[in-house]
Amino acid sequence: MAKRKRLTPPDPVHLQQGTAPDAGGLLDSSVRSAPIADVARDASQAAFAGEMAETLTRARESGRMVLELTLDQIQLDYLVRDRLAMEDGELSALMASLRQRGQQTPIEVAEIAPGRYGLISGWRRCQALKRLQAETGEAAFQTVLALQRNPAQASEAYLAMVEENEIRVGLSYYERARIAAKAVEQGVFKTERAALRHLYHAASRTKRSKIGSFLTIVHALDGALQFPEALPERAGLRLVRALDEDKGLAIRLRDRLEKARPETAEAEQACLMAELAAQSAKEGKPLSSAPSVTKPALAPKEALGDGLWLRENDDGSLTLGGPALTAAARAQLRRWLAETM
Repeated sequence: MAKRKRLTPPDPVHLQQGTAPDAGGLLDSSVRSAPIADVARDASQAAFAGEMAETLTRARESGRMVLELTLDQIQLDYLVRDRLAMEDGELSALMASLRQRGQQTPIEVAEIAPGRYGLISGWRRCQALKRLQAETGEAAFQTVLALQRNPAQASEAYLAMVEENEIRVGLSYYERARIAAKAVEQGVFKTERAALRHLYHAASRTKRSKIGSFLTIVHALDGALQFPEALPERAGLRLVRALDEDKGLAIRLRDRLEKARPETAEAEQACLMAELAAQSAKEGKPLSSAPSVTKPALAPKEALGDGLWLRENDDGSLTLGGPALTAAARAQLRRWLAETM
């Protein structure tokens, strides 16, 4: 037989005062609240936080989030740099821009360890910020804005660096050749030919060929030249031909540069040309500024009539000549061309 629960009769005092007895001991506050609403709210907040964290992670890894890093966090020699030097005027102009407008374009970095980043592009901006921080001591110049890149391989990082500098400042033939040689030394590419094709894929075949020619100078004189980035194209190609013809020239050039210790790019180039001139005089050959070019043979003339001939050139053009090509004949030919073409 089921037990009956005894009910407590209502207290007359509470009935008169219109109050209910304290139910604190019977119902907990957590029980009185709406548990389903709390669970739904907590789940929604957790989902939002997780989605935000995932979105920020994706943005960071895909290079869409601008990071604020200290210069100490960045390894500037992560890649062998293609820019060998920066003129004082160029650095001063960049420093003035950073003072007035701040950093407008982020640098590009790759994460190499937790809290450590390797510089891909933006070497000039980092140098200017370091100089400003040293001169002013302001904390604002101790940080740099950066985009994190995740190149699939080192070759892509080198390509990004080259493309950024080609667009911003332009590179000399020596600098282009040197970065290709150094990339091979670092094991990024197996051959210099592969490096040239990958790093300068947008350049014409002629331009890549000239860059490849400057590799001869890089192998012979890298480290001995103080101003290699100032070496003009024509002088560089002349030097390449001389080095190819005389295997002992590189040693003599290094010795001459070591003794002369030129302090300007002009003095260094004069030193190089003096050695080439001395070698040419010793061999009894004039120092040519360009290789001799054999002109192609002209096509034979085709007789069109008495005193008039026609020649079809290799480039598709036509040449008319002869005593019959008078002023009146030329005027008549022009009218005919204007009416029919």
